[in-house]
Amino acid sequence: MKLVKAIFKNFKSWFTAYRELPAATKRIAFTKTLMLLSSLLTVNICLAQDGNSGINSATSQVKSYFDSGCNLMYAIGAVVGIIGAVRVFNKWNSGEPDTNKVAAAWFGSCIFLVVVATILKSFFGL
Repeated sequence: MKLVKAIFKNFKSWFTAYRELPAATKRIAFTKTLMLLSSLLTVNICLAQDGNSGINSATSQVKSYFDSGCNLMYAIGAVVGIIGAVRVFNKWNSGEPDTNKVAAAWFGSCIFLVVVATILKSFFGL
């Protein structure tokens, strides 16, 4: 019984000392306590997972999105090609001297997107 009274007395003195602190100090202490509790919960959740199944799941999800990503790169290449063709046509009609350089740059960017998508597909065997 003496132990319980001593604990209660210490808790009561700690609580009264805490109530006398300024609001900014209380806010900082509360934030630190929340950060400690959230980090402990996060560590507990992270340790509860199986790493091998997580990696296999991520691999299968990436493989399922890969074809869609390649099709998206082809579509972006087509849009860039159309925009480039319009810009080169405008430069050519206005008689600007650097039309060949601009045409090569736009054409090269389109080819780069298509080649990257194809190489990635063949590199990863998908």
